Amino acid sequence: MPLRPTPLPTLARPDHSAPAAPGRGATRALILVAILAVTVGVLPGCGAEDAAAPAVAGPPPAVVVVPAKRESVEEQTQFVGRVVAVDRVELQARVQGFLKERKFTEGQQVKVGEVLFLIEPEQYQAVVVQREADLAKATADTENARAQLARGRELLKQKNIAQSEVDKLQAAESIAQAGIAQAKAALDAAKLDLSYTRIIAPIAGRIGLSKYTVGNLVGPTSGALAIIVSRDPIDVQFPVTQRDLLEARQDIEEQGGDPGNVVVLARLSDDSIYDHRGKLDFIDVTTDRGTDTVTVRARFPNPEGYLVDGQYVGVLVQDATPTMEILVPQAALQIDQQGTSVLIVSAENKVEVRRIQTGPTVGANVTVRSGLTEGDLVITEGIQKVRPGMVVSAVPAAGAEAQAKGAAAP
Repeated sequence: MPLRPTPLPTLARPDHSAPAAPGRGATRALILVAILAVTVGVLPGCGAEDAAAPAVAGPPPAVVVVPAKRESVEEQTQFVGRVVAVDRVELQARVQGFLKERKFTEGQQVKVGEVLFLIEPEQYQAVVVQREADLAKATADTENARAQLARGRELLKQKNIAQSEVDKLQAAESIAQAGIAQAKAALDAAKLDLSYTRIIAPIAGRIGLSKYTVGNLVGPTSGALAIIVSRDPIDVQFPVTQRDLLEARQDIEEQGGDPGNVVVLARLSDDSIYDHRGKLDFIDVTTDRGTDTVTVRARFPNPEGYLVDGQYVGVLVQDATPTMEILVPQAALQIDQQGTSVLIVSAENKVEVRRIQTGPTVGANVTVRSGLTEGDLVITEGIQKVRPGMVVSAVPAAGAEAQAKGAAAP
């Protein structure tokens, strides 16, 4: 049989004819609201005088300022260079033999012509004696051939010998003379080989480590036996971009075209400046295709030997004639898409923005080419808490340091 839906019970509508009396829950809620209102001072008459009292303005924010000063500045450009000895020689054996003596102490100063190594000379002396004998024999053969030729010519006058025989004697005498020349050349070569057993210093300088000790077999294929490098003077080579080179040439031309107005300083590995100044003496004739740089060389006095061949040094190139420039601390600079700017404090103690054009850095300061005048108060500390147009309290840097020391004192 089919199923029939069960009818839902009919709900009685509430009677809105009379308001219902408030229950206990509603009464408690009203009491809590009243208590909270009294506690936080919302009710009339509670804290109204405090809310109506005007707020007391605080003091203007304090900033540390440094006056822009015009000082004497020697403009510097920094590079990285390598020390290169003016003269550098690798001593090599030109003949083969066993090392007989080593006549130097490693690291010592050597002079030109000083004997450094001695290769056993006995075999080469024997060759010289043999070549001297060959020369003596060739000389004797020549004298005999010359005598035979003279005798043949006398016989030819008497018609006792044929002309062809005289011609043979003439050829023999010529061959004998050539033998003398050949024997002399062989003797000279033998003497030269004998001289090569004495390896001498071709330059003056310091000699390095010896790669072979006495008793080792050395020869032309043994490589360098030791290295001699000159010490004083010494060169420093460093790469310079084409842009920097062009600017340097323009500066030199503005100063009269004298390269002597350019001073080169060397910075050692401990950040100290080398005592002696260098001078530019060479600019390479070609440009490195990979880096677009040109090798520039400066020559330095090196009497104490502080600069060593092969070491890296910092190179500072500066003008010999200082110029007057405005300096500000680098901490004051702000860089954005529009360029470089600083914040200054005006005469009305208001913050202003100044767009500037900077030049080379000088220690912790930077030179300003335009945008500032001498005496402008440049903000160096507290930049983050001020905005242009705000009234601030300017504190000189010296005063800020004194306040910090006073606060740190017990």
